[in-house]
Formats: sequence, structure tokens, C-alpha cells
Amino acid sequence: MLFDTHTHVNFPEFDPDREQILKDAQDQGLWMTNVGCDYKSSKSAVELASKFKDGVYATVGQHPTDSKEHFDEEIYSALITDKVVAIGECGLDYYHQKEEAGINKQKAEFIKQIHFAQKLGLPLVIHCRDAYHDLIEILQAEYTGQAIIHSFTDSGDTAKKFLDLGYYIALNAILIFDKTGRLAEVAKNLPSDRILIETDAPFLSPNRGKRNEPANVKRVAERIAEIREVSLEEVSDLTFTNACRIYQLEKSPSTGLRT
Repeated sequence: MLFDTHTHVNFPEFDPDREQILKDAQDQGLWMTNVGCDYKSSKSAVELASKFKDGVYATVGQHPTDSKEHFDEEIYSALITDKVVAIGECGLDYYHQKEEAGINKQKAEFIKQIHFAQKLGLPLVIHCRDAYHDLIEILQAEYTGQAIIHSFTDSGDTAKKFLDLGYYIALNAILIFDKTGRLAEVAKNLPSDRILIETDAPFLSPNRGKRNEPANVKRVAERIAEIREVSLEEVSDLTFTNACRIYQLEKSPSTGLRT
């Protein structure tokens, strides 16, 4: 069993073959969470999840690069079902925003989603780029719940700060192409109960020039197994178990199905 904890099969890039991608995932025992980045993509993620008893889940939230819009708790509340397993992806992205007014707006919209998640008792799925210091400061001041740090690319020291807050670290195909060795060191040293795998499909493909797909999460698991010098089965099991824990899903030890 593999669990792609962060993918976007709800995005238009999958319009031509979305049903086949989802069917193949079900046939292969691959679970996934389709992540919302604005109201439209959050709604489509929930609609996709509603078609399946198990194995396909959703998040709802507003990406920091969409923070010019106001996060409206009322309209996002209407999307919440038992298939919604987290709030996000939300967070801070200073790579695309340099002006102080825009940064302050990102912070304000992020804090709204923090409070929303806390009210619902759901974890956060956090996007962060060039903003780790401010992100950690806000989380320490405003949040007491669980979180996934999506697409982690920073140092072991930064990872430890998130681990100290009780969060999970999600790795994707960036790990495969990292030439610095920094991410490999993070992957090697992450506690077994705090590591997750993801694709961020259709982005960050391990196959250059091709659309990424949830099935490629196996490539990430294989790279982690190589780094940690353990079997693929061990990485698959621990990351699947971790995903079920953070997303508050029941997992049968023998089948991986909700009970």
C-alpha cells in the first residue's frame, strides 16, 4: 500500500484521463489526497473524493499565492464532509511575493485558515517557500494542532523545528534530483513515524518533461528506501501508516482498508 499524501488529480491537467488515473490507483491499492488551492479546486477535490468509499480524500484551502482573495470560512465550511482530511494547502510563499503589503496579506489569510483548521480539529497542509522563519513564528503563536509540511526542501535544522512542533515532513521527487545531499540527509534522519511521501502531481515529475502522476509516488518511496537502507515494503508501510494517522483514517493492519 502506498499513500500519495499530496496530489492534484482535481486539476485541469487531468481532464483527459482523470477517471482512468483514479481507477488505476484503486486497482493498485494506491491511496491519495487531492489538495485544494482555492475554492474551485477544493470543491472539485471534495467531489472526486465523494465518489469513493476509501482511498481518495480531499483537502480544502487557499494557497498563499492566491491570498489576494479573502479566505471565506463560510463558503469553505460548506465543502466539509467526512472525506475532507485537512485544511490547505495554505502557508507562506515569499518567492512569488516580495512586497510587504502582499506578505502581510499572506500572513492574514494563513492565520484565518489556521483558526479554521483548529475549529474543525483537522490538520494543516502547509506550503512554504522562502518563508520558514515567519511560518514557524506564526505557527508557534497561533496553532496547537497537527500539520504536514508539504514538499519540504530545507535543512535538517529546519526539519527539526517542525518535528519539535509535532509535525510531519512530506518528501517528493525533488529528493530524487537533489544534488546537494541536504535532502537525502533529511530523509535519512527523519523519525520513522513522521515521514510522508507525495507527488504534487501534475507538478515535480520524476520523468523530465512529462506530467507527474500519483503512481510516481513509488519512485519517491524507492529513493527513501535506498537512502535509509531498508526495503521498499518497509517505507511503503510506515508512510502509509503515518498518512492514515495524520489524516485520522482507520487502517486495518492486514488490508489497509477503513473499518
